[in-house]
This record gives sequence, C-alpha cells and structure tokens, in this order.
Amino acid sequence: MMDSTCAHSSSSAKVMENGEQPHVLAVDDSLADRKLIEKLLKNSSCKVTTAENGPRALEVLGLGDGQHNNLEGRISKVNLIITDYCMPGMTGYELLKKVKQESSIMKEVPVVVVSSENVPTRINKCLEEGAQMFMLKPLKQSDVKKLRCQLMNRRS
Repeated sequence: MMDSTCAHSSSSAKVMENGEQPHVLAVDDSLADRKLIEKLLKNSSCKVTTAENGPRALEVLGLGDGQHNNLEGRISKVNLIITDYCMPGMTGYELLKKVKQESSIMKEVPVVVVSSENVPTRINKCLEEGAQMFMLKPLKQSDVKKLRCQLMNRRS
C-alpha cells in the first residue's frame, strides 16, 4: 500500500529547500526501539538525534530545567520529534504538552507519538494536544516514508 502523494517523489525531494537533511529527534526508553527508528530514519536520509527519556529530550531541545528558550543559540534545529508514549518518568504525552506549551519556537515542530498499544482514548488525547500523528509500533520503513512526505509538504 503506497501513499500516492509521495510514491513518485524523486530522490531530490529528500533534501529540504535549504539543502539540509531534516533533523529528527527520536525519543524512546527502549534501546532496541531507538536503534530501529534511527535506522529507518537514516535510510530515509534524515539526520537523527536520540534521547532515552522526556527530560533528556527537553535538554536536547533547549527546554530543560534552567535552559528556558535559549533555542536561538542552538546550532541544529529539530524538524520533527518522534516520541514513544509509554516511558518512565515523563510520558510521550507529557513531553508533547511541554514542547507545545513552553516554547513558541518549538510549537511549530511536528510531534509524532508512537505506541505499541492501540488505545483510541490515548490516541485522541495526543492528537487534541497537538500531535501531528499517532503511529503504532513497530514502525516500518513505509511509516517513515509517510512521515518524510508530511515533513516535506509542511515546509513547502
């Protein structure tokens, strides 16, 4: 099942208009899942940064405790955040809320929540809070291609 909007995109579409690879932050407490997401994203020509939990992800984004909104000084901007829903300490939902509420700069960055559990109330909660998409694990290359397309379409 191919997504027709992107099936015919040329390889030149892999590069964003400023000539850079899209930068994706992948957040998951499972090392195996982080490695899988990283591999799929790199196969789709994305630059990947991984974080093992919500607080670490906030640090990467410049939103950690004591570093509020110093994002202007950050070298690499994140174009997409993919986060697991179930993580100890801070869930993907809580991370989503923090990103969307605490930073006007980060509010524009699409957040995709992934989970191994298909719970409609959880999915709706995330989408209402501003998630771009909710996907079920395990992610496949076709899922990443769909994300890649969405990312390109958002920027044009």
